[in-house]
Amino acid sequence: MKKICLVVVGLYINLLSCFSQSTMLTDSALYKSRKLKPEEINLVSSYYHQDGDHSAVTGGDGTQLLSDYATDIDLTLTKYNQHQHKINWYIDLSVDYYTSASSDKIDPSTISSASAHDLHIAPAVTRTVTNEQKGTAFELTGSIGTESNYFSTGFGIGFTKKSKDKSRAFTAKTTAYIDQVKLILPIELRDSATGGLPGYHFHDYPWSHRNTFSTSFTLSQIISTRWQLLFAMDIAYQQGYLSTPYHRIYFDTDSETVEHLPSERFKIPVSVRSSYFLRDKFIIRSFYRFYHDDWGLNAHTFDNEFVCKITPFFSVSPFYRYYIQNAIRYFAPDKAHLPTDIYYSSNYDLSAFHSSFFGTGFRIAPINGILGHKHWTMLELRYGHYIRSNDFHSDVLSMNLRFNP
Repeated sequence: MKKICLVVVGLYINLLSCFSQSTMLTDSALYKSRKLKPEEINLVSSYYHQDGDHSAVTGGDGTQLLSDYATDIDLTLTKYNQHQHKINWYIDLSVDYYTSASSDKIDPSTISSASAHDLHIAPAVTRTVTNEQKGTAFELTGSIGTESNYFSTGFGIGFTKKSKDKSRAFTAKTTAYIDQVKLILPIELRDSATGGLPGYHFHDYPWSHRNTFSTSFTLSQIISTRWQLLFAMDIAYQQGYLSTPYHRIYFDTDSETVEHLPSERFKIPVSVRSSYFLRDKFIIRSFYRFYHDDWGLNAHTFDNEFVCKITPFFSVSPFYRYYIQNAIRYFAPDKAHLPTDIYYSSNYDLSAFHSSFFGTGFRIAPINGILGHKHWTMLELRYGHYIRSNDFHSDVLSMNLRFNP
């Protein structure tokens, strides 16, 4: 889920030089503010609920009941520096509180922060410098995330270049996440080194590292006044403890251990996104992605959204996504693994399945603002239902409220 930390953002104050009256008359039309000021605030809140019959915590057989309450605040600050380059600060804070019946099976005899519920808090800050004349932009990103059994630190750098006519844009980004995982074993598998002694406290569990490095490339192109395309490719490499320490494994001999997966993983997703404006009131958004990794997983995603503008200020957008994947080579269901296997998992997220996700969004952006408040410029509500072929389903309801000072 997500993580916690304090973020302090310094607001820079620039002193403006004094000009003669004639100079001010000439340059006033070209003046752009050099004071950092809020440009946009987005408040996103959602409720997510799932259930299923294949919990990895209990070896691939058991409840997957979970509820998640999430809130995300996204603030955009803007100014221009002395070179008239646009400076944007994007500040994001997300908070999740979830309750999980399946995670509570780690230690059914107690209720702890590692079991029935948890809090995830993750702040992130991105600074972007845009040269609007040259069509270039550079960005730096930093993030921290934490919950009871996870701590993550992220860094990123990106570059964007637009063509002279602004019809094409190329973006390259590199990110790194340096994470720590708390090794919480199921209660019956703990010993003196892993929390089995009386009086052993939650903070005494050992930690292990998990690092993720990725590079992404996107190319967007305006084909015509009605059609836009975007191509994307990601190259990701993970290294470290990639298993989940409290996912049980039951061998065909009825003996028990925990999930064991390779310490490296290489991923390559490739995707294309299309937006087509059909007349003035309809937009067709399509998306396809192919995913491959060296654990043997291949997946395809097909997504379509149809936006219908009922009025200039109100739109409805039904959507449908179909997804299909094969199983990784290390997956097997409950009591199907052999003790001689090197790697093993009974996590049904890594099994073969196909799924459908469908729902509708409603968006209102009245010219006089929401309920007459001109600064509240947009409200969007979305509901989606997800169903998977291996006895899993979920529902999500979200709200996005935008504020422009």
